[in-house]
Amino acid sequence: MTIAVRNIAKYFGSFCAVDNVSFTVEEGELVALLGPSGSGKSTILRIIAGLETPDSGEVFITGRNVTDLTAQQRKVGFVFQHYALFKHMTVEKNIAFGLEIQKRPKREIAEKVSELINLVKLQGYEKHYPAQLSGGQRQRVALARTLATEPAVLLLDEPFGALDMKVRQNLAAWLKELHDKLNITSVFVTHDQSEAIEISDKIVVINRGRVEQMGNAHDVYEHPGSKFVASFIGQVNVVDASIQSNKIFIKDTDYTIDNISDIPNGSDIVVLIRPEDITLEEEPGVHRLPCTIKQVHYRGSFYELDLELGGFSIKALENKNSFRKERWRENQSAFMHIKHYKVFETEEGHSLIREQLRQLGYIE
Repeated sequence: MTIAVRNIAKYFGSFCAVDNVSFTVEEGELVALLGPSGSGKSTILRIIAGLETPDSGEVFITGRNVTDLTAQQRKVGFVFQHYALFKHMTVEKNIAFGLEIQKRPKREIAEKVSELINLVKLQGYEKHYPAQLSGGQRQRVALARTLATEPAVLLLDEPFGALDMKVRQNLAAWLKELHDKLNITSVFVTHDQSEAIEISDKIVVINRGRVEQMGNAHDVYEHPGSKFVASFIGQVNVVDASIQSNKIFIKDTDYTIDNISDIPNGSDIVVLIRPEDITLEEEPGVHRLPCTIKQVHYRGSFYELDLELGGFSIKALENKNSFRKERWRENQSAFMHIKHYKVFETEEGHSLIREQLRQLGYIE
């Protein structure tokens, strides 16, 4: 089963929620629609499901144009954020509900319910009611109920959004394992970048109703195609700079990062640097920038360092096993080496580009 979204647009009054979006989900793929709140990702999912009608564009499932079909006719399974379980029904009754509506034989229903309870690891909870379950257990019941009717594709709208972080992480790993076992074509909506990176085969980054970038987690993280993607996926430091004599100069300093030839001299730019792409050295060297360690934070498996570079505050990360505790301390001078970075031109000026990044989810 494949899903193809072709040039869909959706307006609510004068507000454009989805703006000419196209992408394809291959058979057996688990694809994440990732973006900040209000970016249009849930509306896209609802259009695929048939719960919203696009103002233009088409949706294909397994090569069939389903744009004008109802949700029931599309044979799509939809899992909501808030479970939508029947409170007066037990676990097994909730799972059996769709099969009973279809008037399947009782023996077939019993066998299917038993199979699904084992699949979502809820043995022993068959007679429990939703109020007697944890949030994670309720979401597994909701997923089992959706799978019971054997949908052609599976759509999940922020399926773990109402759960705490640890439960989210455990359920995300479980969903990936379940998906690989069933090999069902799936699309899930999330604003959690770590969730998307951990379990998806492909990420479609959505911003202001448009597709910013598509690719696997490695490509989107390591090779962001826009300032928004670079700032939204993972942590990032934003440094104002300019091109002079074909070199990158940090704003208001005489520090240079590297030579560059594909951006005209005199151009204002922003340099986006991930904290894990910074290493600290004790001695000066080529392209090592003098900085001051302002604070050191212990984060469990790693240390987070607040650095001062010229007038900029920079975050760097060091693995706890390689962290030189006896050497790195607060208010110490050091030298920063930037292993990787991404450069974007900014015709709008540094202050405006920073404001745009804040609006798009970047938090300094």
